[in-house]
Amino acid sequence: MDSTRMTDPLTGDIEAGDVLPRTTKAFKARKNLHPAAKIFAAIPRRVLYVFGIALGLLSLYLGVLSSGVVVFVLATCLVMLLFAVHLARWVIAKDEGTADMQEVSEAIREGAEGYLATQYGAISKLAVALSGVIYLIYMFRRTTPEQEAAGLSRATLAALTTGAFLLGAVCSGAAGFVGMWVSVRANVRVSAAARRSAREALQVALRAGGFSALVVVAMTILGVSTLYSIFQLWFVRAGGMSAADIPLLLVGYGFGASFVALLAQLGGGIYTKAADVGADLCGKVEAGIPEDDPRNPAVIADLVGDNVGDCAARGADLFESIAAEIIAAMILGGTMAKKAGISNPSGFIMFPLVIHSLDLVVSAAGILSIGQKSTATPLQPVEDPYAVIKGGYTVAIGLSVVGFGVTCRYLLYSVAAPQAWLHFLGCGLVGIVTAYIFVWIAQYYTDYKFKPVRLVAEASTTGHGTNIIAGVGLGLESTALPVLTMSTALIASYWLGNSSGLTPASNADGLFGTAVATMGMLSTAAYVLTMDVFGPIADNAGGIVEMSNQPEAVREITDLLDAVGNTTKATTKGYAIGSAGLASFLLFSAYLDEVSSFTGTPFQSVDIAIPEVFIGGLLGACLVFLFSAWACMAVGRSAQAVVTEVRRQFAERPGIMTYAEKPDYARCVSMVAASALKEMVKPGLLAVLAPCVVGVVFRVLGAYTGQELLGAKAVAGMLMFCTVTGILMALFLNTAGGAWDNAKKYVESGAHGGKGSETHKAAVTGDTVGDPFKDTAGPSLHVLIKMIATISLVMAPLFLD
Repeated sequence: MDSTRMTDPLTGDIEAGDVLPRTTKAFKARKNLHPAAKIFAAIPRRVLYVFGIALGLLSLYLGVLSSGVVVFVLATCLVMLLFAVHLARWVIAKDEGTADMQEVSEAIREGAEGYLATQYGAISKLAVALSGVIYLIYMFRRTTPEQEAAGLSRATLAALTTGAFLLGAVCSGAAGFVGMWVSVRANVRVSAAARRSAREALQVALRAGGFSALVVVAMTILGVSTLYSIFQLWFVRAGGMSAADIPLLLVGYGFGASFVALLAQLGGGIYTKAADVGADLCGKVEAGIPEDDPRNPAVIADLVGDNVGDCAARGADLFESIAAEIIAAMILGGTMAKKAGISNPSGFIMFPLVIHSLDLVVSAAGILSIGQKSTATPLQPVEDPYAVIKGGYTVAIGLSVVGFGVTCRYLLYSVAAPQAWLHFLGCGLVGIVTAYIFVWIAQYYTDYKFKPVRLVAEASTTGHGTNIIAGVGLGLESTALPVLTMSTALIASYWLGNSSGLTPASNADGLFGTAVATMGMLSTAAYVLTMDVFGPIADNAGGIVEMSNQPEAVREITDLLDAVGNTTKATTKGYAIGSAGLASFLLFSAYLDEVSSFTGTPFQSVDIAIPEVFIGGLLGACLVFLFSAWACMAVGRSAQAVVTEVRRQFAERPGIMTYAEKPDYARCVSMVAASALKEMVKPGLLAVLAPCVVGVVFRVLGAYTGQELLGAKAVAGMLMFCTVTGILMALFLNTAGGAWDNAKKYVESGAHGGKGSETHKAAVTGDTVGDPFKDTAGPSLHVLIKMIATISLVMAPLFLD
C-alpha cells in the first residue's frame, strides 16, 4: 500500500500530503455518512420544524386524553425545547473568530460527525438484531395475571416491548447526536469569546452545554410520557388494566436506552482516550511540545474525541440514566399505590415525570442566572469560573426545593394518610442534599485548589512511580465519603417513607421513599449535564486557540476554563454514580416486584447463604472487573497504534518539527475510529449476555435440583453484587483519573517547575494512566450496573420456573 495515500473509512480516499492543519478537505465526512443520516440531512429544515410541531401536538393530544398531569409534563417539555432552541441560536449568533480558528474547528466538526455516523450505523445493526431476539423471547414468555385479564396476548406484548426497545434506542442515539452537535459548533465560538473576556467565553460554553442538557432531558420525558399515555389509553381505558401495571410495559424503552448508551460510552470513551494518550505520550513526553500543538499528528483525533466521548456519549448516558430511574420509580409508585388501596394511583406514578419536567425549568433558571457581568475585583482580578458555575447550580437547587414541595403536596397527598406527603418531601430533600454533597466531595478530590490533588502533584516531584502510587491511593480513599453519604441517604429516605403510614403492613412506602430521594437527587440533572458538557467544549476551545497560534493571554483564559472543565466533569461523574447507586436500588426493588407479579407469590428478599445465589453474586462482582479490564485494555491497544503512527511520522518527516512539513492528521483519525468501533463490541456483548446466561443456567439447575425460582434468585444476587462493586470501582476510577488530570494542570500552572520539567513529565504519566479510568471504564460502569438491572427486568420471565 502506498504510504502517501490511504483509504479513510470516515472521509474517503485522500492524499496524506493534502491534510493541512488549516484545511478541512480531509474531514468532509458528510460525503460518507450513514444512509439514514444522509436522508435526514437532505430534509429541508422547515419540513423538520413542521414535523416536530406535529409530533408535539400529537403528544399533547394524547396527554389531553390521558390526564391533566400528562398535559402539564408535555407542555413544559415543549416550552423548554423552544427555550433550548433559543440558547442554540444565541450561541450560533456569536462570531467564530479568525479564519485559522474556523478551519481548525471545521476539521474537528467533520471528524466528529463522520465518526458518530459510522458508530451509530454499527450500533443500529446490533440493536436491530437484539430487537429480533427480544421479540422471539417475548413470544414464548409468560404474562402476568393482570395482563391476561386485560386481554394482552403474547404477540401484542412482544410487539410492544420490541417497539419500546427500538424507540428507546433511537431516542438515546438522538440524544447523543444532540450532545455532539452543539459542542462542535460552540468550541470555536468559545475560543473567539476568549479573545474578548473570560466571562463571555464561560457564558458561551455554559449555554451551549445547557442546550444539549435541556434537549436530552426533555426528549427523555417526552418519550416516557408519550408511551405511558398510549398504554394507558389502550390498556387502562379500553382494556380494563390497572394503571399501576402500566409502568412494567415501559421496561423495553429503558433497555433500548441503556443498550445504546453503553456502546456509545464505550466507543466514544475508547476513541477519545486512545487519541489523548497517544498525543500526550508522543507530544508532551517524548517530543517536548505543548499540548494541542499543530505539529502533533494525533491532535485532531484528540480534539474529535472530546466531542464523541465526552459530549455525544454523555448525552446518551444521561438519557439512559433518567429513563431507567423514571421507569423504576413509576413501577414502585404503582406498586405502593396498589398496596395502599389508593383508587387513583396516577399521582404516584406520574411523580417522577413531573419532577423532571420541573428540572428543566429550574436548570434553565440556573443557566440564565449567569450573565455577562464579571465578578472580578481589583483585589481579585481573575474570577473563579467554577464558583460562577456553582452559583448557577445553587440557584437551580433552591428553586428545585420549592418545586419539590409543591409537587409532593399536589401529587402525593392521600386522605388515608394526610401527613404522608410531608414524609416524602423529606425524602426528596434528603436526595437534594445528597446531590450537593456528592458534587462537593468530587470537587474536593479533583480540584487542585484542595489538598488531595496538590499531594499528587507533589508526589510527581520524586518521579513517575510515586505519582501513580499517590493517585491510586487518593482514588481508593475517595470511595469512603460517597458511600457513607449514599448509605445515609438510602436509610434516611427508606425510614422516612416507611413511617408515612400509607402501607403499614408492607415496606412499599419505604421503597417509594428511596425513589423520591432519587428524584430529589436528579431534580437538577439538566444543570449537572450542562456543567458536564461545558468541560469538553472548553477543552476543544483551548485546542483551537493553540493550533491557530492565538496570543498567550487568550490561551491563559482557555487553560483556566479547561481546568475548571476537568473539575465539572469529575463532579458530574460523582453525581452520576451517586444517582446510579440509588437508582440501582430502585431497579433491584422493581425486579423483585416484577417477579412477584409473574409468580403471584412474595419475592422480597434474597438469601446469599444459598450457594448458587452467592455464586451469582460473585459472577456479578467479577463482571465489573472484567468489563473494566476490557475497556482499559481496549484504550491501551488503540493508544499503542497511535503512538507507533506518530513516532513513524516524526521519524519519516523530520520537517514536521520545523513546520516545513504537515502531519497526516487523517490517518490518526481513521486508525482510532476503526479501533474504537471494533473494541466496543466485546465488553458490550458481555454486559448484555451475562445476566441472561446466569438466569437461564441457574433456572435449569433449579429445575433439576428442585429449587424454586433459583434462576431469579441467582440473577438477584448478581444484581446486588454487581451494583455494590460497580459503584465502588466507578468512584475509584473516576476520582483517581480526575485527580491525575488536574495534578498535571496544577504543575502546568507553574507549580513544582512547571511545563517541561521532570515533575511535569511524571504528572503527564499519571494523567495518561488516568485517562481510560475517568473517561472510558469509569463512566461506562454506572451505565453497566443500570443496564444489567434493566435487562433483568426485560428478561425476568426467562428466569422463572
